[in-house]
Amino acid sequence: MNQVLVVDHPMVQNRLTEMRRVSTDSGDFRQHMAAVASMLFYEAARVLPLSRETIQTPLQPMQAPVLKTGLVLVSVLRAGLGFLEGVLPHLPTARVGYLGLARNPKTLEAESYYANLPKIMDEDQVFVLDPMLATGHTVIHALQQVEAAGARHIHLVTLLASPEGVANVQKAFPHVRIVTASIDTKLNEKGYILPGLGDAGDRLYGTLGH
Repeated sequence: MNQVLVVDHPMVQNRLTEMRRVSTDSGDFRQHMAAVASMLFYEAARVLPLSRETIQTPLQPMQAPVLKTGLVLVSVLRAGLGFLEGVLPHLPTARVGYLGLARNPKTLEAESYYANLPKIMDEDQVFVLDPMLATGHTVIHALQQVEAAGARHIHLVTLLASPEGVANVQKAFPHVRIVTASIDTKLNEKGYILPGLGDAGDRLYGTLGH
């Protein structure tokens, strides 16, 4: 589990509780998700490499730390858009990719319907944004596509995870670091995280899950 970080910061956990409440409407849910995504990303980005650059302050020159590599954000549609809204304002120069993946309700396997990734270089740090790590099938499919596009340094930022999903991702991608707000109890027979918060996409956008 050394590649898994559960962010137990009180501000993260309080926001997560509000998202879990069945009474929380879509507007509040979106605001909480964006806020939590921002906080989780800061923790995920703690491992980013830095280099030194000579800059001029108003008083004198100095050797200042700067990010050493490019940043790529990959949003897994559609719930990943809610995460992207919380992260992108802090990284206006990041390149952004999108992966459309839907879970087959019968097999629980991921089915791809859209992919648009930027050019990814070996040294880039790539952050895959998907709020729910349930069975792990969707995330594994996304990680396969990102790796095939050239990603070598991959981080997964997710709001909620199940023990089964974490185990499946670690088995398939042991080098990928997982950052989450909670590892919940288990999956139900339909592949939903328990206690969870329901379907993140439906709660973000007020849809009915058809």
